[in-house]
Amino acid sequence: MCGEASTGNEAVERYKELKPGLVTMDIIMPDMSGIEAVKEIKKIDPEAKILMVSAMGQQAVVLEAIQAGALDYVIKPFQPSRVLESIDRKH
Repeated sequence: MCGEASTGNEAVERYKELKPGLVTMDIIMPDMSGIEAVKEIKKIDPEAKILMVSAMGQQAVVLEAIQAGALDYVIKPFQPSRVLESIDRKH
């Protein structure tokens, strides 16, 4: 892990600073939703790899996250192997 953010705006700023190889993003965040943060990060870097992580598994939310540019959507709690599977499947 190279960075952490507590809000959507902070996530966007951290991405600009750190340019991580992978971002895990929650859907529910203060000040800007995770989905909005994904859209902002993708404007900065269309190649950004973002994995949505949330306790919500509603199909509409999952679809919105993918349409925003997320690689995949993992429902909490999850096993680390599930994250690796999502990353591998998209390469």
